[in-house]
Amino acid sequence: MPLVHIVLFEFKPSVERSVIQDVCKRMLSLKQDCLHPLSKQPYILDCSGGRDNSPEGHQVGAFSHGFVSHFTNDEDRRYYLEEDPAHKAFVKSLDGIIQNIRIVDYEPGAF
Repeated sequence: MPLVHIVLFEFKPSVERSVIQDVCKRMLSLKQDCLHPLSKQPYILDCSGGRDNSPEGHQVGAFSHGFVSHFTNDEDRRYYLEEDPAHKAFVKSLDGIIQNIRIVDYEPGAF
């Protein structure tokens, strides 16, 4: 069963729009940049994201951007989070830019 990884970003108020756009483009490019350690092929099944535009009014805080990634299994997700050099470099590049982050992972249908 694939795993779903959801990330919500709250950028610091001082961060310029161009920087936010760059972060978003780089986040989405992880689908191609993250390579499996054995096959050397991309292993993120799918990735999407964008700026919040919900009309419901249930947003908490200033989380403005959300991203969803899909992984084949827990092993791939673990590698992504703990070892993948492209992901680690991306996370490091967020220093001083992100004010808050929320992450939710789940297995579809597992309650």
